[in-house]
Amino acid sequence: MKLIQNSRWKRDTVLITVFSFLTIGLYFVPTGFKERSPTASVRCRGRIIKVDNSEIIQRGIVKLGTQDLTVKILDGPYEGTEIRSVNELIGKMELDKLFAEGDTALMVLTLKDNEIYFANAQDHYRLNIELILLFCFALILVVFAGLTGVKALLSFIFTAMIIWKIMIPLFLKDFNPIIVSLAVVTIMTGAIILLVGGMTKRGLVAFLGSILGIVVTSIMALAFSGGFHLHGAVKQFSETLLYSGYPHLNLTRIFLAGIFLASSGAVMDLAMDVASGMNEVVLRKPDISFFDALQAGFGIGRPVVGTMTTTLLLAYSGGYMSLLMVFMAQGVPLKNLFNLNYVAAEILHTLVGSFGLVTVAPFTAFVGALIFKTRIHNE
Repeated sequence: MKLIQNSRWKRDTVLITVFSFLTIGLYFVPTGFKERSPTASVRCRGRIIKVDNSEIIQRGIVKLGTQDLTVKILDGPYEGTEIRSVNELIGKMELDKLFAEGDTALMVLTLKDNEIYFANAQDHYRLNIELILLFCFALILVVFAGLTGVKALLSFIFTAMIIWKIMIPLFLKDFNPIIVSLAVVTIMTGAIILLVGGMTKRGLVAFLGSILGIVVTSIMALAFSGGFHLHGAVKQFSETLLYSGYPHLNLTRIFLAGIFLASSGAVMDLAMDVASGMNEVVLRKPDISFFDALQAGFGIGRPVVGTMTTTLLLAYSGGYMSLLMVFMAQGVPLKNLFNLNYVAAEILHTLVGSFGLVTVAPFTAFVGALIFKTRIHNE
Protein backbone atom coordinates (compact mmCIF):
# COMPACT_ATOMS: atom_id res chain seq x y z
CA MET A 1 0.00 0.00 0.00
CA LYS A 2 2.82 2.39 0.89
CA LEU A 3 4.55 1.65 -2.43
CA ILE A 4 1.31 2.44 -4.30
CA GLN A 5 0.90 5.71 -2.40
CA ASN A 6 4.52 6.69 -3.16
CA SER A 7 3.99 5.85 -6.81
CA ARG A 8 0.85 8.00 -6.95
CA TRP A 9 2.64 10.86 -5.19
CA LYS A 10 5.48 10.74 -7.72
CA ARG A 11 3.05 10.68 -10.65
CA ASP A 12 1.07 13.58 -9.18
CA THR A 13 4.27 15.56 -8.67
CA VAL A 14 5.36 14.94 -12.26
CA LEU A 15 1.92 15.89 -13.63
CA ILE A 16 1.70 19.07 -11.56
CA THR A 17 5.21 20.07 -12.64
CA VAL A 18 4.59 19.36 -16.32
CA PHE A 19 1.25 21.19 -16.47
CA SER A 20 2.60 24.09 -14.44
CA PHE A 21 5.33 24.61 -17.04
CA LEU A 22 2.80 24.17 -19.86
CA THR A 23 0.47 26.75 -18.30
CA ILE A 24 3.32 29.23 -17.81
CA GLY A 25 4.46 28.57 -21.39
CA LEU A 26 0.94 29.22 -22.71
CA TYR A 27 0.86 32.54 -20.85
CA PHE A 28 3.85 33.75 -22.85
CA VAL A 29 2.62 32.43 -26.20
CA PRO A 30 1.94 35.43 -28.48
CA THR A 31 -1.58 35.47 -29.89
CA GLY A 32 -0.59 37.55 -32.91
CA PHE A 33 -3.14 40.23 -32.01
CA LYS A 34 -1.93 43.42 -30.37
CA GLU A 35 -3.95 45.83 -28.28
CA ARG A 36 -5.54 48.53 -30.41
CA SER A 37 -5.02 51.67 -28.38
CA PRO A 38 -3.47 55.08 -29.02
CA THR A 39 0.30 54.83 -29.15
CA ALA A 40 0.63 57.56 -26.53
CA SER A 41 -1.75 56.37 -23.82
CA VAL A 42 -1.67 55.22 -20.22
CA ARG A 43 -4.06 52.92 -18.39
CA CYS A 44 -4.45 53.53 -14.68
CA ARG A 45 -6.89 53.67 -11.78
CA GLY A 46 -8.72 56.87 -10.90
CA ARG A 47 -10.85 57.86 -7.90
CA ILE A 48 -14.01 59.86 -8.71
CA ILE A 49 -13.88 62.87 -6.39
CA LYS A 50 -16.60 65.03 -7.94
CA VAL A 51 -19.64 64.32 -10.14
CA ASP A 52 -21.83 66.77 -12.08
CA ASN A 53 -25.08 65.21 -13.36
CA SER A 54 -26.72 68.46 -14.50
CA GLU A 55 -26.42 67.52 -18.20
CA ILE A 56 -28.11 64.12 -17.77
CA ILE A 57 -31.68 63.82 -19.07
CA GLN A 58 -34.08 61.12 -17.89
CA ARG A 59 -36.05 59.58 -20.78
CA GLY A 60 -38.39 57.00 -19.34
CA ILE A 61 -36.21 54.43 -17.63
CA VAL A 62 -32.98 55.37 -19.43
CA LYS A 63 -30.61 58.28 -18.99
CA LEU A 64 -29.02 60.33 -21.78
CA GLY A 65 -26.44 63.05 -21.86
CA THR A 66 -23.04 63.63 -20.31
CA GLN A 67 -21.74 63.16 -16.80
CA ASP A 68 -18.88 65.50 -15.88
CA LEU A 69 -16.30 63.88 -13.62
CA THR A 70 -13.35 65.10 -11.65
CA VAL A 71 -10.90 62.24 -11.21
CA LYS A 72 -7.79 61.82 -9.09
CA ILE A 73 -5.24 59.42 -10.63
CA LEU A 74 -4.24 56.70 -8.15
CA ASP A 75 -1.26 55.06 -9.87
CA GLY A 76 1.08 55.31 -12.82
CA PRO A 77 3.25 58.22 -13.94
CA TYR A 78 0.49 60.78 -13.28
CA GLU A 79 -0.38 59.60 -9.77
CA GLY A 80 -1.98 62.34 -7.70
CA THR A 81 -3.05 64.43 -10.72
CA GLU A 82 -6.63 65.69 -10.76
CA ILE A 83 -8.22 65.74 -14.23
CA ARG A 84 -11.61 66.28 -15.82
CA SER A 85 -13.37 63.49 -17.72
CA VAL A 86 -16.69 63.23 -19.53
CA ASN A 87 -18.86 60.10 -19.32
CA GLU A 88 -21.21 59.84 -22.31
CA LEU A 89 -24.57 58.08 -21.77
CA ILE A 90 -26.14 56.74 -24.97
CA GLY A 91 -29.38 55.38 -23.52
CA LYS A 92 -28.46 51.68 -23.53
CA MET A 93 -28.56 50.29 -20.01
CA GLU A 94 -26.41 47.28 -20.92
CA LEU A 95 -23.60 49.57 -22.13
CA ASP A 96 -23.90 52.76 -20.07
CA LYS A 97 -22.16 53.17 -16.74
CA LEU A 98 -22.94 55.80 -14.12
CA PHE A 99 -20.29 56.93 -11.66
CA ALA A 100 -20.69 58.30 -8.14
CA GLU A 101 -18.29 60.08 -5.84
CA GLY A 102 -15.85 57.62 -4.28
CA ASP A 103 -16.00 55.10 -7.16
CA THR A 104 -12.79 53.78 -8.68
CA ALA A 105 -12.63 53.84 -12.48
CA LEU A 106 -10.34 52.32 -15.08
CA MET A 107 -8.91 55.40 -16.81
CA VAL A 108 -7.37 55.59 -20.27
CA LEU A 109 -5.23 58.72 -20.57
CA THR A 110 -4.41 59.91 -24.09
CA LEU A 111 -1.15 61.87 -24.13
CA LYS A 112 0.15 64.74 -26.25
CA ASP A 113 3.67 66.06 -25.71
CA ASN A 114 3.83 63.98 -22.53
CA GLU A 115 0.82 65.81 -21.12
CA ILE A 116 -2.69 64.43 -20.55
CA TYR A 117 -4.70 65.47 -23.62
CA PHE A 118 -7.89 63.45 -22.96
CA ALA A 119 -9.06 61.25 -20.09
CA ASN A 120 -11.64 58.53 -20.58
CA ALA A 121 -13.30 56.82 -17.64
CA GLN A 122 -13.67 53.51 -19.43
CA ASP A 123 -15.60 51.65 -16.73
CA HIS A 124 -15.69 50.84 -13.05
CA TYR A 125 -12.45 49.25 -11.88
CA ARG A 126 -13.28 45.64 -10.99
CA LEU A 127 -9.94 43.84 -11.20
CA ASN A 128 -9.31 43.99 -7.45
CA ILE A 129 -12.62 42.39 -6.46
CA GLU A 130 -12.25 39.82 -9.25
CA LEU A 131 -8.83 38.81 -7.90
CA ILE A 132 -10.22 38.59 -4.35
CA LEU A 133 -13.02 36.34 -5.57
CA LEU A 134 -10.54 34.16 -7.49
CA PHE A 135 -8.31 33.92 -4.42
CA CYS A 136 -11.25 32.87 -2.21
CA PHE A 137 -12.28 30.24 -4.75
CA ALA A 138 -8.74 28.86 -4.94
CA LEU A 139 -8.33 28.87 -1.16
CA ILE A 140 -11.58 27.01 -0.49
CA LEU A 141 -10.81 24.51 -3.26
CA VAL A 142 -7.35 23.72 -1.92
CA VAL A 143 -8.43 23.62 1.75
CA PHE A 144 -11.32 21.28 1.00
CA ALA A 145 -9.73 19.00 -1.62
CA GLY A 146 -6.04 19.20 -0.71
CA LEU A 147 -3.73 17.96 -3.46
CA THR A 148 -6.73 17.19 -5.67
CA GLY A 149 -7.81 20.80 -5.24
CA VAL A 150 -4.36 22.00 -6.33
CA LYS A 151 -4.61 19.85 -9.45
CA ALA A 152 -8.16 21.02 -10.13
CA LEU A 153 -7.05 24.66 -9.80
CA LEU A 154 -4.16 24.03 -12.17
CA SER A 155 -6.50 22.42 -14.71
CA PHE A 156 -8.80 25.45 -14.38
CA ILE A 157 -5.97 27.88 -15.20
CA PHE A 158 -4.61 25.63 -17.98
CA THR A 159 -8.06 25.48 -19.58
CA ALA A 160 -8.42 29.27 -19.47
CA MET A 161 -4.98 29.71 -21.03
CA ILE A 162 -5.53 27.25 -23.87
CA ILE A 163 -8.88 28.85 -24.77
CA TRP A 164 -7.49 32.39 -24.74
CA LYS A 165 -4.06 31.69 -26.24
CA ILE A 166 -4.81 28.92 -28.71
CA MET A 167 -8.47 28.51 -29.61
CA ILE A 168 -9.62 32.12 -29.95
CA PRO A 169 -6.57 33.25 -31.99
CA LEU A 170 -7.01 30.28 -34.35
CA PHE A 171 -10.70 31.18 -34.77
CA LEU A 172 -9.72 34.74 -35.67
CA LYS A 173 -7.13 33.44 -38.14
CA ASP A 174 -9.98 31.57 -39.88
CA PHE A 175 -8.91 28.03 -39.08
CA ASN A 176 -11.80 25.56 -39.23
CA PRO A 177 -13.65 26.20 -35.92
CA ILE A 178 -15.03 22.65 -35.71
CA ILE A 179 -11.60 21.02 -36.02
CA VAL A 180 -9.94 23.57 -33.74
CA SER A 181 -12.62 23.22 -31.08
CA LEU A 182 -12.49 19.41 -31.17
CA ALA A 183 -8.70 19.48 -30.87
CA VAL A 184 -8.79 21.97 -27.99
CA VAL A 185 -11.54 20.05 -26.18
CA THR A 186 -9.57 16.82 -26.56
CA ILE A 187 -6.44 18.45 -25.10
CA MET A 188 -8.41 20.06 -22.26
CA THR A 189 -10.23 16.83 -21.47
CA GLY A 190 -6.97 14.90 -21.37
CA ALA A 191 -5.31 17.52 -19.17
CA ILE A 192 -8.20 17.81 -16.71
CA ILE A 193 -8.78 14.09 -16.38
CA LEU A 194 -5.05 13.33 -16.13
CA LEU A 195 -4.64 15.91 -13.38
CA VAL A 196 -7.76 15.03 -11.41
CA GLY A 197 -8.13 11.32 -12.19
CA GLY A 198 -4.46 10.47 -12.58
CA MET A 199 -2.71 8.17 -15.03
CA THR A 200 -4.85 5.21 -14.09
CA LYS A 201 -7.45 2.99 -15.67
CA ARG A 202 -10.11 5.24 -14.19
CA GLY A 203 -8.60 8.27 -15.91
CA LEU A 204 -8.31 6.43 -19.24
CA VAL A 205 -11.94 5.26 -19.06
CA ALA A 206 -13.18 8.76 -18.23
CA PHE A 207 -11.11 10.27 -21.06
CA LEU A 208 -12.28 7.83 -23.72
CA GLY A 209 -15.91 8.07 -22.58
CA SER A 210 -15.73 11.88 -22.65
CA ILE A 211 -14.25 12.00 -26.15
CA LEU A 212 -16.91 9.62 -27.49
CA GLY A 213 -19.65 11.77 -25.95
CA ILE A 214 -18.14 14.98 -27.36
CA VAL A 215 -17.86 13.42 -30.83
CA VAL A 216 -21.56 12.51 -30.69
CA THR A 217 -22.36 16.09 -29.65
CA SER A 218 -20.41 17.51 -32.59
CA ILE A 219 -22.07 15.12 -35.05
CA MET A 220 -25.53 16.01 -33.77
CA ALA A 221 -24.74 19.73 -33.93
CA LEU A 222 -23.63 19.46 -37.55
CA ALA A 223 -26.55 17.20 -38.50
CA PHE A 224 -29.34 19.34 -37.05
CA SER A 225 -28.00 22.87 -37.55
CA GLY A 226 -29.13 22.99 -41.19
CA GLY A 227 -32.75 22.29 -40.32
CA PHE A 228 -32.75 25.07 -37.74
CA HIS A 229 -31.67 27.64 -40.38
CA LEU A 230 -29.56 29.48 -37.84
CA HIS A 231 -26.78 31.91 -38.63
CA GLY A 232 -23.91 32.30 -36.19
CA ALA A 233 -24.66 36.03 -35.88
CA VAL A 234 -27.52 35.09 -33.54
CA LYS A 235 -24.99 35.11 -30.69
CA GLN A 236 -24.23 38.37 -28.89
CA PHE A 237 -21.40 40.52 -30.33
CA SER A 238 -21.12 38.36 -33.47
CA GLU A 239 -22.05 41.27 -35.71
CA THR A 240 -19.56 43.48 -33.86
CA LEU A 241 -16.88 40.91 -34.69
CA LEU A 242 -17.71 41.14 -38.40
CA TYR A 243 -17.43 44.93 -38.35
CA SER A 244 -14.12 44.73 -36.46
CA GLY A 245 -12.36 43.67 -39.65
CA TYR A 246 -13.33 39.98 -39.78
CA PRO A 247 -16.24 39.74 -42.26
CA HIS A 248 -14.76 36.56 -43.73
CA LEU A 249 -15.29 34.47 -40.59
CA ASN A 250 -17.81 31.62 -40.66
CA LEU A 251 -19.92 32.58 -37.66
CA THR A 252 -22.17 29.55 -38.01
CA ARG A 253 -19.25 27.16 -37.63
CA ILE A 254 -18.00 29.16 -34.64
CA PHE A 255 -21.50 28.94 -33.11
CA LEU A 256 -21.58 25.16 -33.61
CA ALA A 257 -18.06 24.77 -32.19
CA GLY A 258 -19.24 26.59 -29.10
CA ILE A 259 -22.02 24.04 -28.56
CA PHE A 260 -19.78 21.07 -27.87
CA LEU A 261 -17.20 23.23 -26.13
CA ALA A 262 -19.91 24.40 -23.69
CA SER A 263 -21.19 20.87 -23.04
CA SER A 264 -17.72 19.28 -22.67
CA GLY A 265 -17.48 20.15 -18.97
CA ALA A 266 -20.70 18.36 -18.07
CA VAL A 267 -19.68 15.43 -20.30
CA MET A 268 -16.37 15.13 -18.42
CA ASP A 269 -18.16 15.23 -15.06
CA LEU A 270 -20.49 12.44 -16.05
CA ALA A 271 -17.72 10.30 -17.55
CA MET A 272 -15.63 10.67 -14.40
CA ASP A 273 -18.61 9.78 -12.18
CA VAL A 274 -19.25 6.58 -14.11
CA ALA A 275 -15.55 5.67 -14.34
CA SER A 276 -14.99 6.28 -10.61
CA GLY A 277 -18.05 4.25 -9.65
CA MET A 278 -17.04 1.33 -11.86
CA ASN A 279 -13.49 1.51 -10.50
CA GLU A 280 -14.79 1.14 -6.94
CA VAL A 281 -17.03 -1.77 -7.93
CA VAL A 282 -14.16 -3.63 -9.62
CA LEU A 283 -11.77 -2.96 -6.74
CA ARG A 284 -14.22 -4.47 -4.26
CA LYS A 285 -15.24 -7.33 -6.49
CA PRO A 286 -12.27 -8.20 -8.73
CA ASP A 287 -13.95 -11.34 -10.07
CA ILE A 288 -16.95 -9.43 -11.47
CA SER A 289 -17.81 -10.43 -15.03
CA PHE A 290 -17.70 -8.11 -18.04
CA PHE A 291 -21.49 -7.96 -18.31
CA ASP A 292 -21.96 -7.35 -14.57
CA ALA A 293 -19.42 -4.52 -14.73
CA LEU A 294 -21.26 -3.12 -17.74
CA GLN A 295 -24.58 -3.26 -15.89
CA ALA A 296 -22.96 -1.57 -12.89
CA GLY A 297 -21.78 1.24 -15.17
CA PHE A 298 -25.28 1.65 -16.60
CA GLY A 299 -26.73 1.72 -13.09
CA ILE A 300 -24.27 4.40 -11.97
CA GLY A 301 -24.87 6.52 -15.08
CA ARG A 302 -28.68 6.54 -15.20
CA PRO A 303 -29.44 8.81 -12.21
CA VAL A 304 -26.51 11.12 -13.00
CA VAL A 305 -27.73 11.57 -16.59
CA GLY A 306 -31.13 12.67 -15.28
CA THR A 307 -29.69 15.47 -13.15
CA MET A 308 -27.01 16.51 -15.65
CA THR A 309 -29.45 17.12 -18.51
CA THR A 310 -31.51 19.36 -16.25
CA THR A 311 -28.29 21.15 -15.28
CA LEU A 312 -27.72 22.13 -18.92
CA LEU A 313 -31.29 23.41 -19.22
CA LEU A 314 -30.89 25.51 -16.08
CA ALA A 315 -27.49 26.84 -17.17
CA TYR A 316 -28.70 28.00 -20.57
CA SER A 317 -32.11 29.32 -19.49
CA GLY A 318 -30.57 31.18 -16.55
CA GLY A 319 -28.67 33.40 -18.95
CA TYR A 320 -31.88 34.35 -20.77
CA MET A 321 -34.17 34.93 -17.80
CA SER A 322 -34.90 38.57 -18.72
CA LEU A 323 -35.74 37.58 -22.29
CA LEU A 324 -38.14 34.86 -21.13
CA MET A 325 -39.81 37.33 -18.76
CA VAL A 326 -40.27 39.78 -21.64
CA PHE A 327 -42.02 37.12 -23.73
CA MET A 328 -44.37 36.20 -20.90
CA ALA A 329 -45.08 39.83 -20.02
CA GLN A 330 -45.93 40.59 -23.66
CA GLY A 331 -48.07 37.46 -24.02
CA VAL A 332 -46.01 36.00 -26.88
CA PRO A 333 -47.52 32.60 -27.91
CA LEU A 334 -45.26 29.59 -27.35
CA LYS A 335 -45.41 28.76 -31.06
CA ASN A 336 -43.91 32.15 -31.86
CA LEU A 337 -41.45 31.89 -28.99
CA PHE A 338 -39.93 28.59 -30.11
CA ASN A 339 -39.56 29.81 -33.69
CA LEU A 340 -37.51 32.89 -32.81
CA ASN A 341 -33.93 32.43 -33.99
CA TYR A 342 -32.21 33.20 -30.67
CA VAL A 343 -34.61 30.92 -28.76
CA ALA A 344 -34.13 28.16 -31.34
CA ALA A 345 -30.37 28.61 -30.94
CA GLU A 346 -30.62 27.88 -27.21
CA ILE A 347 -32.90 24.90 -27.87
CA LEU A 348 -30.30 23.51 -30.27
CA HIS A 349 -27.61 24.23 -27.69
CA THR A 350 -29.48 22.47 -24.89
CA LEU A 351 -30.73 19.42 -26.76
CA VAL A 352 -27.52 18.72 -28.67
CA GLY A 353 -25.52 19.08 -25.45
CA SER A 354 -27.95 16.71 -23.76
CA PHE A 355 -27.38 14.13 -26.52
CA GLY A 356 -23.73 14.07 -25.56
CA LEU A 357 -24.63 13.61 -21.89
CA VAL A 358 -27.08 10.80 -22.55
CA THR A 359 -24.61 8.88 -24.72
CA VAL A 360 -21.48 9.44 -22.63
CA ALA A 361 -22.79 7.24 -19.81
CA PRO A 362 -23.23 4.03 -21.87
CA PHE A 363 -20.01 4.80 -23.78
CA THR A 364 -18.07 5.15 -20.54
CA ALA A 365 -19.72 2.04 -19.07
CA PHE A 366 -18.78 -0.03 -22.12
CA VAL A 367 -15.20 1.29 -22.26
CA GLY A 368 -14.91 0.79 -18.51
CA ALA A 369 -16.09 -2.81 -18.69
CA LEU A 370 -13.48 -3.49 -21.37
CA ILE A 371 -10.58 -1.75 -19.64
CA PHE A 372 -11.28 -2.65 -16.00
CA LYS A 373 -11.52 -6.32 -16.89
CA THR A 374 -8.16 -6.44 -18.66
CA ARG A 375 -5.27 -8.01 -16.76
CA ILE A 376 -3.42 -4.76 -16.14
CA HIS A 377 -2.74 -3.72 -12.58
CA ASN A 378 -5.55 -1.36 -11.59
CA GLU A 379 -5.23 1.53 -9.11
